[in-house]
Parts: sequence; C-alpha cells; structure tokens
Amino acid sequence: MPGNMETGPQSAAAWCDYCARALSRAGVVFGHGTENARDEAAWMLLHVLDAPLDGSFQDWDQVLDDARQARLRRLLKRRIEERCPLAYLTGKTRFCGLEFFVTRDVLVPRSPVAELILDGFSPWLGEHGAEGLALDMCTGSGCIAIALAAHLPFARVDAADISPAALEIAAKNVALHGLGQRVRLLRSDLFRDLPPERYDLIVSNPPYVAAADLAELPPEYRAEPGLGLASGDDGLDVVLRILAAAPGWLKRNGILVAEVGSSAQALAALLPGVPFLWLEFRHGGEGVFLLEYEALTACQADVNSLLERREHV
Repeated sequence: MPGNMETGPQSAAAWCDYCARALSRAGVVFGHGTENARDEAAWMLLHVLDAPLDGSFQDWDQVLDDARQARLRRLLKRRIEERCPLAYLTGKTRFCGLEFFVTRDVLVPRSPVAELILDGFSPWLGEHGAEGLALDMCTGSGCIAIALAAHLPFARVDAADISPAALEIAAKNVALHGLGQRVRLLRSDLFRDLPPERYDLIVSNPPYVAAADLAELPPEYRAEPGLGLASGDDGLDVVLRILAAAPGWLKRNGILVAEVGSSAQALAALLPGVPFLWLEFRHGGEGVFLLEYEALTACQADVNSLLERREHV
C-alpha cells in the first residue's frame, strides 16, 4: 500500500496529488486512457466522486468524506497491486468524447482513429457517408461503431466481432447511447459470417501484436484479452485477411482504414507495392493506414500471393 496521507479533512486536489505520487512511485504503466500519473489520479478521484470524466469538474477544494477516502484508497491499492488498467477497476472509460462500459472481455478503447471520426474522415469520405453504411470490424466494446454513429450521419453502422463476450459489452454500450436502430451487432469471424453488403467505410482496429512482443508487454497490457491482441508470429495474420477480403465489401468510392500499430513497418516491408497511406495525427498515435477502393483492388494479387506463401511456410 502507498504511503499514508494525514488523516482529517483533505481536499480533492490534495488527494489527487497524493494518488499521483503513489502511482509514480509504484511504477505502474499508463496508456489505457491516460498517459501519466497525474491524469490517472484525476480519473481515479473523479470516479470516487461520481463526477463526469469530460473535463467539466472544477470543485477541487471540496473535502472528501471518510467513505470516499476509503473508496479512493481501495481503488489506488488495487491499481498498484493488480497492475490492470483503471478502466477495468471502474468499469467505465471514455473514447471520442463518449462514455463506455468495459470489462476484461474487451480492449480498453484508445485508438487514434477517434481523431479521424471527429474529423469526419475528411477529405476522403466526403459526402459519401451522409446516407451510407459503415462497418467496424473487430468492434470489441463497440466504441468505434458507436462513435461513428454518434458523430457521423451514417444511416447504419455494422459492428462485427468473433467474441460473444465482447458483443455482450458492445450491446450494453449501444443501449447506453440509444443507438439500437442504427448500430447492428454481428458475430462473425472477420467477413466470413456477415450478410451481403457494400460499405462506404470499413474501419478496423484488429489484433496486431507479434508473438514475441506479446510476451514482453507490461502487466497492464497483458490484462487485456489475448484474442484482441495476438495476431501470429509477426502480428499481421488478421490484417492480411482483412486486406484480402475487403474489396468484396466496399463500394467503389469506399475506403478502408485499419490500425496496425507497431506492426506497420513489417506490413509495409511485406507489401512494398501496396500504396498504404500512413496517416498522421495531431494528438499522437501512429500505425494507421488508409486505402481507397481502387488502390485496394489493384493490390489484391500481391496480398493473395503473400497469404498463399504464408500458408505454406
């Protein structure tokens, strides 16, 4: 347990400082909604105060009563000792300005794709999405699909995942945001079990962690479901299947956007003839590519040849 704080009345600001110091001393790893001890301490405190996580809280002088102090101490102790993301301990997180339920059955939302959603995928999507269709492949908690429906005027968003447990969480999040008429949840092994459709946008944050990297991840990342992280020896098994199948599901003016994170360099090296557009982000993040329909279809011979070679290795 972290060092003691003096008993007696203590402000929210003082408790936030205390938690931040404790987290820093303990060497916990961030990256699941926060990037530093101070922000994580603030999130922890706001949860205990039942305050919104949207940045609107201002009452830092309020004094925590004994019950809230005890709750905060317990939460801090668990975060340090269990080394799992805070979102799993609180059961909630935020993504793209929206709140989501999360459990250990889904990854904690944190994709830089949020920036693309808020920008309307400009300039690539243009007006195509106004009455169009989108697909969120490997939806997990449903965060990307729900953010698409909330921030963009898609007529419908399909959200697909192979995990029944993940889809249960996604269903709770769809209900939370009242989007049951516009977000359709589908259980499918990538495209295999989807009903016939053509989409203006396919977006995916698939598993992309290489086997060797998976073993080296900090405990906070290993607390997440392996099904959402592992993707073969080099981290590319799933994204290559997506590249191979996506042309059959895109409209001719459609785009594919996929996050491959640390496997981006390996993917580009394996497919040097594919004109991946690697996107840059104002607020951090990398390893996200975009391919328009024509470019995607033009590279199918390369992708299929690579998949065939990998199957016979």
